[in-house]
Amino acid sequence: MGKYTFKGKAAVSVAAIAALALSGCASVGGGGDDNKGGGDSSASAQEGGVVTVAETNAFTGANPSYTKTNLDINNKIWSMTHDSFYNVDTEQKIQPNEGFGSYKKISDDPLTVEYTLNDTQWSDGNKIDKADLLLEWTVFSGYANDADEEGKSGKDYFSIAGSTDILGTTDMPKFSADGKKMTLTWGKPNADWEIGISGASTPAHVVAKKAGMTEDELLKVLENQKKGDPKNPQKQPELEKIGKAWDTAFNFTKMPEDKDLLVSSGPFKIDNIVENNSVTVKKNENYKGTMPGKLDEITVRTISDPTAQIQALRNGEVDIMQPGNVNKDTLDQVQQIENVNVQKGDQLAYDHLDLNFGADTFKDKDVREAFLKTVPRQKIVEQLIKPVKDDASVLNSQMYVSSQKEEYGKAVEKNEAEKMYGDVDIEGAKKLLGDKKPTVRILYNNGNPQRVDTFQLIKESAEKAGFKVQDLGDPNWSEKLSDGDYDASLFGWVSPGVGTEMLSQIFKTDGGGNYTKYSNKDVDKLVDEARTNLDDKARVDQIVDIDKHTFEDGYGLPLFQSVGYVATSDKIAGVDTYQPNQTGVFWNVSEWSRK
Repeated sequence: MGKYTFKGKAAVSVAAIAALALSGCASVGGGGDDNKGGGDSSASAQEGGVVTVAETNAFTGANPSYTKTNLDINNKIWSMTHDSFYNVDTEQKIQPNEGFGSYKKISDDPLTVEYTLNDTQWSDGNKIDKADLLLEWTVFSGYANDADEEGKSGKDYFSIAGSTDILGTTDMPKFSADGKKMTLTWGKPNADWEIGISGASTPAHVVAKKAGMTEDELLKVLENQKKGDPKNPQKQPELEKIGKAWDTAFNFTKMPEDKDLLVSSGPFKIDNIVENNSVTVKKNENYKGTMPGKLDEITVRTISDPTAQIQALRNGEVDIMQPGNVNKDTLDQVQQIENVNVQKGDQLAYDHLDLNFGADTFKDKDVREAFLKTVPRQKIVEQLIKPVKDDASVLNSQMYVSSQKEEYGKAVEKNEAEKMYGDVDIEGAKKLLGDKKPTVRILYNNGNPQRVDTFQLIKESAEKAGFKVQDLGDPNWSEKLSDGDYDASLFGWVSPGVGTEMLSQIFKTDGGGNYTKYSNKDVDKLVDEARTNLDDKARVDQIVDIDKHTFEDGYGLPLFQSVGYVATSDKIAGVDTYQPNQTGVFWNVSEWSRK
C-alpha cells in the first residue's frame, strides 16, 4: 500500500479509528446526485484569502475520539488541523497519504504492518515521533485495560467513542532506533487494519504536559506499561494520569488559556474560538505535508437554523453552507440565489430512535415492541423527507443505508423489519401493554426543527396506545447521551464511510457509542467474527445477521437516510465534488481558494 500516492484532489483525514460521529442534525449517506457543480479549481483561483462556512452544531472539543466530544463538527475541525497516514475520498476509498508517511503490509500470517513517518512536525515545531505513535496505539489498542465485564474491578484508561477492536490483538509495537518506523503484529486477522492508525490523532507532548510530565517521561510510561489482565488488575497510576489528560484536556468550547492545546499537524491550525458562535483556523506555516492550504483563513460559524444560513449566504456573510436539516422550502430558497452553486446528495447518515435498555421502562420486551409499533415512520418520511427527495423511503436497516443498495437489500430481505414495524399498529401495541401506561422520556435536540417535528409525530402516535411521552428536548442533548437518564433517544449517526467500527462502537456490549446498554451475546460474537473476517461477502452476511437480531430485540428503529446539500458562492474554487461522509465539504479543504 505504501508505494501508492494519492494524487489529484486532496482529501483530509478522518478521526482516528474511523468511529461514527453524533450528528445534532440529520446526516449520513451514500453517493451524491443532482450535482449542479460548485466552484472548480480554475486558473483564476488565487493563493490567500478568507472563506466563511456555516455549520449547524457548535464546537465542543478538539478530540472527537473522546466519548463526550464525538460530535460531527468537532471531527470536521479535527480534519482540517490533522494529517494522517491515510485519507478517504468521495468514493469512500482509502487513499494513502505519503506526504505524512507510508505504511505497508509485510506479512499476512501473522498480519504485520510497518509504518514510517516522514520528517513531520506539529505546528509548534515539536516533531511527530515515537511518542505520538505509541500514545495513539496505547489509546486505541486498550493494551493496558483490565476492567472486568461488570466494571467492578480494574480500569479502562481512555474513554474512546469507538472500540479497541482493530488494534486489540496487536503486540507491543516495535520501533526503529530513530523512532520513525513502527511495526505492528496482530494476533489474528482484521478487516480494518488499514485504518487502525492515523499517526497523529493527539499530540503526545501536550498530553504529557497536561499529565504533569515531560514527553520523555510519558514515552517511558507507555513503553513500560503492563498488559491488562481483568483477572489480575494492576494499578498503573502514571498511565492513569495520561488517560485522564487525554480524556479531559481537549474539552473546551472557547479559547483555552493554554494555547498548546491548539497545536496542529494539518494544513490549518485553530486561531480563535468564540463559544457557541465560531471557530477560526489559519494556515499552518509549519505544515510539512504535501497538501498545504491555499487560503489564509477559514471561519466556521455556528448557525443552527437553515433559513438563517441561507440568509447569511445570500448576504455574502458566509461563502459555503451545508445544513444538517434539509427541507423543500430551504432547498428551493438556496437554489434561487444567484451566483451560488448547489450540490445535492444522500448523506452517509441516518436518523433513528433508540430505546434505552438501561432504563426501567424498556426492560420489558413487550413494552419495547409496543412502543416501536406506534412509531409513524412512513408519516415522518412523507412529511419531512419526501418533499426534498421524491423517492425517499423508510429506512429498514440499522447497518446499511438505502444508497448502499446491494448490502441494504440483503439486510431488508432477512431482518423482516417491514413485517414487524412497517405500519403503525396501535391496537397491537395496546394488546402488548395490557393495563400498563408507561412513561417514555425522549431525549433529542430541540434546536433542530426536523427533530422537533419527528418527536411530535412520535408522541402523538404513542399516546394513542396509552404511553405517556415526556419531552426531554435539549440543545445540549449530546452531552447527556452517555448519562442514560432517559428512556429513548432521537438523533443521527454520521459515518466516516470506511471500516466496520460501528459494529463494536454501537452494538457490542459496552461499546464506546453504546449509550443504550444494549447487550446480546450472539451479537457480540458476530461482531467479533465480522471484524476479523477478510471475506467481504461472508462479512456482509454476518452484519446482516446482526441487523436481524437488533429488530428481534426491539433495539429501536431507523427512520430515514438523510438528504444533504452544499451551497457555495461562485467566488470559491475547489468545492466541486459532493462528499457524503462525516467530513462533508471539508474533505478537500486544502484545495479551496478564492477566485
